[in-house]
Amino acid sequence: MDAPTVDQQKTQLRNEALARRDAMPAAQRQAGADAVAARGLPVAVAPGAIVSGFMPMKTEINPLPLLRQLAAAGAPLALPAIDRRGKPLIMRAWKVGDPLASGQWGIREPVPEAPQVDPDILIVPLAAFDRRGHRIGYGAGYYDMTIAGLRAKKNVIALGIAFAVQEIPRVPNTERDQQLDFVLTEREVITVDRS
Repeated sequence: MDAPTVDQQKTQLRNEALARRDAMPAAQRQAGADAVAARGLPVAVAPGAIVSGFMPMKTEINPLPLLRQLAAAGAPLALPAIDRRGKPLIMRAWKVGDPLASGQWGIREPVPEAPQVDPDILIVPLAAFDRRGHRIGYGAGYYDMTIAGLRAKKNVIALGIAFAVQEIPRVPNTERDQQLDFVLTEREVITVDRS
């Protein structure tokens, strides 16, 4: 019997973590999102620094309470738009209340006319994570490409956001996988040593 490939391992770990997330009652998921927002970011947001978030799908932790809090404090926001498979995400400026278009898989994203920006802080969705700052996404590599592209231009902070039940002991990773700087859950902030 051949050992499973990294992609096969990730698929199994993703499915298991998503099953745990899906089993959480809606009220518990909402309370988790509120707890993350109440705690805020573990880093200061410099004046003018752009923070990108995402629109939640299915049972993902909802980053909107945190994004609303950041906007109220004056942080410019951005949301991702999918260009096409194999390409990094396009980050577009967005304000709470701006119109949204329906993108790939029905994910809400800024309208194409919204200006493209390079965020300084990225709030990143994930299916599973470990304490080394590795994450399993949904398999297309969009965030890994996006984070790598931004890090090639400037210093950026990548914060994963998830429920504690999505933590796993170890994410199998490859050289293309980008490490997070922090993981925010309803229970704690995990600071990653990327050295």
